[in-house]
Parts: sequence; structure tokens; C-alpha cells
Amino acid sequence: MAEVTTHTLSVLVENKPGVLARVSSLIFRRGYNIESLAVGPTEHPHMSRMTLAMAVDDVVLEQITKQLNKLVEVLKIVELEHSAIRRELILVKVRATPETRSQLIEIIGLFGAKAVDLTAEVITVEATGSPAKLAALLDLFEPYGIRELVQSGLVALGRGNRSMTDRSSRTERPKAIRAV
Repeated sequence: MAEVTTHTLSVLVENKPGVLARVSSLIFRRGYNIESLAVGPTEHPHMSRMTLAMAVDDVVLEQITKQLNKLVEVLKIVELEHSAIRRELILVKVRATPETRSQLIEIIGLFGAKAVDLTAEVITVEATGSPAKLAALLDLFEPYGIRELVQSGLVALGRGNRSMTDRSSRTERPKAIRAV
């Protein structure tokens, strides 16, 4: 049996209504789960970038990539290496008593997070970072009592000065590639 690992795809698409639905339904119809999905505009107003994280084996990843490339709105697909820069955002409400507030503020500072709201019973924290960093922060908050949590989808960029959106050297519709 092939090894299932989490793969991160950066998908450049035309910025048109319905593209997100077409991409996500293509993956859903094949019975696969998207662990994380983030979509937003790029530096080019006519293009958006989708960042998809999926736990699949290499064969399934190749099948999904080939199917995505058949969609007219998909301009380019890159599987990001593990060295890519990956970030998420969380907002979390943590139970805070007068006795624990200073401990929580110290934890928040150590992680480079920010307290964005404070009441007598709760500190609301904003934190950005790699998925591993945010998981570690949430582990430290757990004993205090997490009251509410919202987490963005993963966004990621490959390292170096190669740009996925550089269209100057492209004359035809790109095929699926793996980033180097």
C-alpha cells in the first residue's frame, strides 16, 4: 500500500466566479478530503491562488493534479516542497483568571502572538505561524481552557526568487510540475 502523506498544492487559477466550487467538487467527487483550503487574489487582478493541503498517496496526488489541469480556469499547479514557507492564522479565546493572566501573557509573548481582546474571564489571542508552531501554542493553552477557536486555511509560498505567477516566459498552458 502506498504511503499517505500531506501534500500542499499551490494552484494558480483565473479569478472568476465558480472556480473554487469546480476545484473542490472535482476533489470531493473522487472521494478525497481537503484538509486545508485558502483562496485569495495574487499580484495580478485576473488570477487567484488556491493553497490546498490533502493527505493522499503519490498516485492519488498525480490523478488529482491531472484532473485539475483539465479545468480551463486552472493556469498552473505546483506541489510545494516541505521547505516551503507555510503560515496559518488563529484567533483563540482562552479562559483567564486573575491568577493565570500573567502566565498567559508570557506564553503569548514567547510565541510572538498578540492579545487582541481582554475581559475579566477571557483573553482573545491572534497568532500566525507554521502549523507546528500554532499546534504547540494551542497545546500550551489547553490546560487553561480554550473557549473558542477559529483557524484560517494554510497559505504557502515556495522559497527563492522563482515566481509561480511570472508569465513572461510562458507561451502555452502549463502542465503540472513539482517545484524544485
